[in-house]
Amino acid sequence: MKAVTAEIITIGDEILFGQIVDTNSAWLGTELTKIGVRVKQITSVSDSADHIVQALDAARTRADIMLLTGGLGPTKDDLTKHVLADYFQTTLKLHEPSLADVTEIFKHRGREVMELNRQQAFLPEACTPVRNVLGTAPGMWFEREGKVFVSMPGVPFEMKRMMTDTVLPQLKAYFKTPHIIHKVVQTAGIGESTLAARLEDWENGLPPHLKLAYLPHLGGVRLRLTGTGAEAAALEQELRTEVAKLAQIIPGYIYAYGEVSLEEAVGQLLKERSLTIATAESCTGGYLAHLITSVSGSSAYYQGSVVAYHNEVKTRELGVMPETLQQHGAVSEATVREMAENVRKKFGTHIGVATSGIAGPGGGTAEKPVGTVWIAYADKDRTVAKLLHLNKDRLLNIQYTAMAVLNLVRQSLTAAVEE
Repeated sequence: MKAVTAEIITIGDEILFGQIVDTNSAWLGTELTKIGVRVKQITSVSDSADHIVQALDAARTRADIMLLTGGLGPTKDDLTKHVLADYFQTTLKLHEPSLADVTEIFKHRGREVMELNRQQAFLPEACTPVRNVLGTAPGMWFEREGKVFVSMPGVPFEMKRMMTDTVLPQLKAYFKTPHIIHKVVQTAGIGESTLAARLEDWENGLPPHLKLAYLPHLGGVRLRLTGTGAEAAALEQELRTEVAKLAQIIPGYIYAYGEVSLEEAVGQLLKERSLTIATAESCTGGYLAHLITSVSGSSAYYQGSVVAYHNEVKTRELGVMPETLQQHGAVSEATVREMAENVRKKFGTHIGVATSGIAGPGGGTAEKPVGTVWIAYADKDRTVAKLLHLNKDRLLNIQYTAMAVLNLVRQSLTAAVEE
């Protein structure tokens, strides 16, 4: 079955200037995938007639569907409708149902329709109007040589309503699309290149209609296996079989399936085992506690935290021995082990974890450069400490450290189960 492709064209200087973030394209990509349409490219252009025409000419050479957002407002910089009228060699004509919608919106607001807004009901004669029930700018659907062009407002809630009510159903009816199914496998504790080397033979053995993507992030590497086919049930089973093979190759690195964060996965492990946890943080300054408590229901397993940034707090609140700090320093295995063990005792939890390091950009030495971090995990049976060598970016060091602690908890709990 032939793939059906789309290009998204966002129009507006405000996107190019960085004044607004383009969230429309991400949403459109997700929704198009659900109906079997693959996004080929996303293009952003300025409020310029020449740029819009160039984008349309280029897009139609590589995609079946062109989805435009933006430039349909009532002001002079909103050119899209006029550009499309010229592009499809047609003229603007008053569309009475659209004028009625605009009039009703203004009536509901207790206002009279201004001429600028009335002009929004003038649409290219060659288009099929797409009703906008939430705003004053109708959308437009054009067809040429088996390809579809749809122009919609840039306002997210207006565009989404148009897509959901009209455009997506019509695209599905117009094109015979294959099924596109994604399977997501979340991994942690292994780098992208190492992971790719482990999976090389398996990946090379995938059939052409199954594609693997590596998507690195702070918590690890997200693997997305995408399948395209005519039969949804058969494709689903094929993907499940391949994911099962994947799980046999890297079992210790997979922490979840689907869109699940590391903090959510760790929280689920703690809940399943009826375990509680407390945190002792120095270099992360409470960020680890923030991640844990960002998960709904975390009160079932999270007790509290001590942010022991100063050495006096490490001694007074966590019971770190002064001689430990004097002999080994705050950034050391000995210190972080005591922090993890003592925060567990302080809060009466099953698990205690700790962080201590040099986040930067200053404070490093030849012996302990910026990015040197110690983390630890402690339960009633054992204490595990780990040395991290990170970079010179303060925020990234804080974020990486917190994720490393969560993964250490995950590894410790799953290892206990395997044992």
